[in-house]
Amino acid sequence: MKHPHRYDLPKGHIEPGETELECALRELFEETTIKREQVCIDNNFRFESVYYPRYKRFGNKKVEKTLIIFLGRVEKTLKIISSEHYSYEWIEWNPPHNLQNQIIDSLLLSVEQFLKTEI
Repeated sequence: MKHPHRYDLPKGHIEPGETELECALRELFEETTIKREQVCIDNNFRFESVYYPRYKRFGNKKVEKTLIIFLGRVEKTLKIISSEHYSYEWIEWNPPHNLQNQIIDSLLLSVEQFLKTEI
């Protein structure tokens, strides 16, 4: 997802009774309209990052958040309908990437290393 000054990923909170993967696929659909059936998930990849943002609604205190990302592939470029984000952009896979140093760059480095082991 593309914001005016940064990139981001579809993400959200797990609902009661959901698995991590079910949550990821639901959030992907809610934020992009990409359906579960349009994504081929690689069950051997899981990326986890813990970070501590500050939230005004919690008195500007740091809150621990755990981000879990799965690796999926779509067979063709899909039309994205985004109601929650400024815009989107398909990024060509051409490592190394330098998109967002907090999480996305380390995620893409992990994907790159994972793909090298899969070949």
